[in-house]
Amino acid sequence: MRPISKLTRVAVGVASLALAATACGGTSSENEDSGAQKEDLGLAIAYDIGGKGDQSFNDAAYAGLEKAQKEFGYKTDDVEPNEGETDADKEQRLASLARQGYNPVIGIGFAYGPAMKKVAAKYPKTTFGIVDSVVEEKNVASLVFAEEQASYLAGVAAAKATKTNTVGFVGGVDIPLIHKFEAGYKQGVQETSGGKVKVVSQYLTQTAEEGGFASPDKGKAAAEGQIEKKADVVYQAAGLSGQGVIEAAAKAKVWAIGVDSDQYQQAALAQYKNYILTSALKDVGGAVYALAKSVKDGKPLTGVQTFDLKVNGVGLAETNPEFAKIAGLSDAVAKAKAGIIDGSIKVKTE
Repeated sequence: MRPISKLTRVAVGVASLALAATACGGTSSENEDSGAQKEDLGLAIAYDIGGKGDQSFNDAAYAGLEKAQKEFGYKTDDVEPNEGETDADKEQRLASLARQGYNPVIGIGFAYGPAMKKVAAKYPKTTFGIVDSVVEEKNVASLVFAEEQASYLAGVAAAKATKTNTVGFVGGVDIPLIHKFEAGYKQGVQETSGGKVKVVSQYLTQTAEEGGFASPDKGKAAAEGQIEKKADVVYQAAGLSGQGVIEAAAKAKVWAIGVDSDQYQQAALAQYKNYILTSALKDVGGAVYALAKSVKDGKPLTGVQTFDLKVNGVGLAETNPEFAKIAGLSDAVAKAKAGIIDGSIKVKTE
C-alpha cells in the first residue's frame, strides 16, 4: 500500500470535524431499474484522464481508496476512463457503480460534472463525490481545493532556487482550473523575487481530448523548450504529461516541481528524484477518504467541501533533502504559508 502522507492524515481529521454540520443521508443505494435496496459495498472511484499510474492526481485518489479499504475492510472498486469517451460514457460508468451498490461513488476530475448531476438525481440514496467541480445536488459532495495557494508556495520555492532568473510553468490544458495553478505560481515567483524572475508559461492543449493531461511526450517537449530559454526551475500541472516535464528537467540537470502527489517519493519517478525539488500538494486522497468515512459513519458529507492551507488540504512537500539546503527557501515558504493563512497574502486565481 502506498504510504499516506502527514498532509493526508491532517486533512482527513479536519474534514471529519465537518461531519456533524452536514446533512444526514441514507446509507443504502437504490437500484434505479428495480427499486431494490442493497447493502453498501463500499467506496468506488472513477478515474480522470490518465488513469491510475499517473504518479499524480489519480494516484492520489487511489491512495485514499486504499486507506478506506484497509480501515473499513469493505469492497472497493476503481474504474479507468476510455480514450475519447463522452459524457454519456461517464454517466453509464457512474450509474453502473451506483446500481451495483457502491456508496460513495466518486468522480475524480471536473469532467464528471455533467454526468454526475444526472446520475445523482437518479440515485438519491447514494452519496456521490466529485473532485475539482461543484455539482449542486443534495447527495453530492463537491471536493474542491485551493490549488493557487499551494502553487504560490511553489513559486516562492522557484524564486529562491533559480540561478538564471527564469523559471517555467507547463499546464496540461488551457482551462480555468489550471489557470489557478499558473496564477498562484506566478504571484509567488514575482512577490518573492521583487519582479526580478521571469516566468515562461505554456499550455499543452486547448482541450483535454487532445491529450494535455495524458501525453508525457508533449510535456517533455514543452519543458525542453523552456529550458532552452534558460528556465532552470519548471513547475508542471499536467497530470500524466508532467512525467515528461520531470524527465526533461532531470536530463538537463535543472529543477522540476511536481504536483498533486509528492512526486519525489513516487517509485516510478525514482530515476529523476534528485531533480524534483518539491511538489505542490493537493490532498485528493484525504478528500476521498474523508467522504468514504462520512458515509461509513452514517453522516455523509454533502455540498461544497473546500481543502485549503488552513486545513492542510494543500501544501508544499519538503522531502527532498536539497530543499532545506537552498538559502532562505524554507523560511520564505514558511512565511508565505503563514501569510496566506492569516489573510495578509491574497492569492490570485486568474
